[in-house]
Amino acid sequence: MQLPETPSFRLDGKRALVTGAGRGIGLAAAAALAEQGAEVTLVARSADEIESAANAIRARSQRAHALALDVSDLSAVSREVSAAGPFDILVNNAGTNRPKPVWDVDESDYDAVLGLNLKSAFFVAKAVALGLMKAGKSGSLIHMSSQMGQVSGPGRSLYSASKFAIEGMNKGFALDLAAHGIRSNTIAPTFIETPMTAPFFEDEAFLARVMEKIKLGRLGQVSDLMGAIVFLASDASALMTGSTLTVDGGWTAE
Repeated sequence: MQLPETPSFRLDGKRALVTGAGRGIGLAAAAALAEQGAEVTLVARSADEIESAANAIRARSQRAHALALDVSDLSAVSREVSAAGPFDILVNNAGTNRPKPVWDVDESDYDAVLGLNLKSAFFVAKAVALGLMKAGKSGSLIHMSSQMGQVSGPGRSLYSASKFAIEGMNKGFALDLAAHGIRSNTIAPTFIETPMTAPFFEDEAFLARVMEKIKLGRLGQVSDLMGAIVFLASDASALMTGSTLTVDGGWTAE
């Protein structure tokens, strides 16, 4: 009897682009992909931060490059991604949040959150997809969504709007790109302890509400997402496109 073989989670020979890669989830994504053999390009506005991160990856005898780039500069995104690519894998992670009740949201808040979380994400993914199509290569686009792209919460109108939109964008990308062998999926985490979220948890009442909703009883860590990222980047998820991996400790189950 010949048993079926598990598809490989290894990423040897693959090139990956990770946005928002200087810290938090983006840094964890870059580390996870490099650990599985990918050559990773880390993108963020802060050159010092991503160069330090790339150096740390290279210190493990893995391959990494730093690319200082403001992903809200769409001309620069098109130019730099085209020049540096093609990339087999994208982790579309750069994002921001301005939690406020709807009556306090102004136009600058809207432009900041939707501009980075949706507009920039769309055009980064487009640039990576165009590079793959030009090269005649398949690939995997991974967009960092959120549980707030499935439910919402107080003060989360803008953030939820951006993440619900990412979920719709993901499905549209999946349908357009399937014929080219390019897959598109999202990861939807719960609250993850990162430099961006740390100030929120200083509010004890807020932390208590969060802990009540996360049924597994703890905040997420960036390591909780690393396996999901590798899975979606690898051949192990070869039949997945237009889908969402929800990593929320049971938040959306209730």
